Amino acid sequence: MNAPPPTTNSFERLFSPLKVGPMTVPNRICETTNTIGAAQMPGFVDDSFMAHHVAKAKGGTGWIGSETFLLDLPLPDEAADEFFPGTGAVRFPLYKMPGFVESLGRFREAVHAEGSVVVCQLTLLNFTMAASSVPIVECYDWVPHPLDASEIAKILHTYAEAAEEFVKAGVDGIEIHCAHETLPQTFLSPALNQRTDEWGGDARARTKFLRELLLGVKERIGDAAAVGIRISGQEAREDGYDPVELREMMSHVAETGTLDFVNVDVGHCWGKPSYVQPSYVGHAIYRDIGRALKVDLDGPAILFSGRVTDPGIAEQLLQSECCDLVGMTRAGIADPEFANKARDGRLSEIRRCIGCNRCIGQSVNSDVPDMFRKPVCSVNPEVGNEIFYAGKQAPPSETRRFVVVGGGAAGCEAARVAARRGHEVTLFERGTRLGGQVNLAAKAPGRDSFEDFVIFQESQLELHGVDVRLEAEPSAREILALEPDAVACATGSQPRWPDTPGVRSANVVQGWDVLAGKAEVGERVAVVSHEDGFETPNVADFLAAQGKHVEIFHKWLAIGSQIDRYSIGAVMGQLVDGDVAIHTGMRLAGVADGKLEFVSAFNDRNVRFEGFDTVVLVYGSQPDTRLYDELKLAGTTPTGSTPKLFLVGAAWVPRVLADATQHGARVGMEIG
Repeated sequence: MNAPPPTTNSFERLFSPLKVGPMTVPNRICETTNTIGAAQMPGFVDDSFMAHHVAKAKGGTGWIGSETFLLDLPLPDEAADEFFPGTGAVRFPLYKMPGFVESLGRFREAVHAEGSVVVCQLTLLNFTMAASSVPIVECYDWVPHPLDASEIAKILHTYAEAAEEFVKAGVDGIEIHCAHETLPQTFLSPALNQRTDEWGGDARARTKFLRELLLGVKERIGDAAAVGIRISGQEAREDGYDPVELREMMSHVAETGTLDFVNVDVGHCWGKPSYVQPSYVGHAIYRDIGRALKVDLDGPAILFSGRVTDPGIAEQLLQSECCDLVGMTRAGIADPEFANKARDGRLSEIRRCIGCNRCIGQSVNSDVPDMFRKPVCSVNPEVGNEIFYAGKQAPPSETRRFVVVGGGAAGCEAARVAARRGHEVTLFERGTRLGGQVNLAAKAPGRDSFEDFVIFQESQLELHGVDVRLEAEPSAREILALEPDAVACATGSQPRWPDTPGVRSANVVQGWDVLAGKAEVGERVAVVSHEDGFETPNVADFLAAQGKHVEIFHKWLAIGSQIDRYSIGAVMGQLVDGDVAIHTGMRLAGVADGKLEFVSAFNDRNVRFEGFDTVVLVYGSQPDTRLYDELKLAGTTPTGSTPKLFLVGAAWVPRVLADATQHGARVGMEIG
């Protein structure tokens, strides 16, 4: 059942305009800067970049921060440019390239045409040069070069020069990135700034770099654009600044009179807490830091960011004076139209972010080369494919009868897209509810937001008139009797069983059955893992939350190697809280009477563990192609027609949720 529309005053603050320096933001919803890699050519403002970010302006987001723009460092002449995960040190940045101002100007015009403003972030994010020779990020061991006075002067000039170029393009705001291990943060941080000259020392001295930077920018651009900073509300590292010290530093920075806004969040790019907070973290839990700055600073608008994905929570933050503007970046990735839907009272139609962090994880941690990498969202297959989808929106020339078998992510998305385009769609699901493996993921602690994806699909299939038949597992003959023009076999996958002696005994169960509540588990549990994503820690966490003694035995160097760096801290923190032990480099060789035989992955040494009541296997899964194979053999319908046949999602090959939704959506567009 659709939720009732909000009353007239439900979002009275969220959709009110706000004057921020010389710019007027039409509402309080902000796409804070996020380097999702929307451009087809990394870093450029091209058609793909515009399609992704302008879609959010069309969808009602008032503040478009797009992606960060890296500046140049004064590298020695003989030194090469250096690149690290998610960052780099370059000598010739994008803003100095021919045609940049013109391309950014076209982007600004497109955003302005939708009534929104453009705020561009200037960033020096590197591990090469910093305030002091202290490792900037604790998960890496790179030690930077300490900047001397002449290098600092050149960098300050660079910020002012770059700001002037962006103003030439007509942007509405300039944001200086001072959080997330950027160069300005290395000056602000007592842990990273160990200087004894004028650029280091007490809280005021450590703000000198930022104060000089802002004064230089303001002198160069005047009131042509709003000026602000992005700052971390606290440092979660030994000897880092806390919220009290941040407030002291901000009072010194505000004395310059240069700040029109302060964008505050909490966290870093590794460990816990992450500034891109995953589903394990509550909504807006650091809101009090925004409230404190709003009390302290008279003048600058306060923009709070920190897992705000629901318009109702955003309105609460504004009503309770925690901030003046709200960062809702991932909400806009999951659904670029969420703002308009909220304003119009269509809350049940919002495709909600589930906090899986696939978007940021793919952009930073992917093994795919930059030139082939695209943005991605687990729940929204249009992300990264905006131009492709734009060419597929026209209604079909002929309505076709489309049968989808399997109501998991791929099947639901295939049915949704086809029905929205105007086709007649029937979906069969053998379970009692749609969702497939997403329902299993939602059972793990901290993953309940995954159910939002299922709720969205249920609502959408009803809205678009899909004939959903639950607890139905039709045969090939029954499907062909419906005379379909196309059939999508989205029958998913099944947990993989190894050929290891003893694994078919009564005390060995599958992780899927544990999450589904189908398997009885004893007090001492061994989780044997042959996968590198979230599944292993989710199963272990689920059991530890029940008070079980849990030990993980993983096949190689570490569990969760495919988990993004913004989520891994929360994931591992859950396991530490649950006292879960982890053994690495262990290949299961046999199970018998509570005894587990392993072979070391490193030197073939045999290792035995005893005393376990239950062994839980997490070995990934294998495609279930039985129905597809039957349909290929069956061939034609009773009237002699041959339906177009698709193998979709995990039934094709088990992958992550984003792959399943993208595959399903493409099938929904390709049936005719």
